[in-house]
Amino acid sequence: MIRIFNRFNEEGIRSKMILQVHDELNFSVYPEEKERVEKIVLEEMQRAYELRVPLIADCGWGDNWLEAH
Repeated sequence: MIRIFNRFNEEGIRSKMILQVHDELNFSVYPEEKERVEKIVLEEMQRAYELRVPLIADCGWGDNWLEAH
């Protein structure tokens, strides 16, 4: 989460991480930043810790949390 926050700041992204629930992160994303945000989040989450098996993350999108699932 810290690396995502730092990347957003470094890359001038205005979208914000607004909520963490268990193993999920929720973001408020400007439409024009959608692809960049998804790329950063997936990159940082999938390399958060090196394991013997792949660490896979996915993204869902929607106007609310329910739609994003």
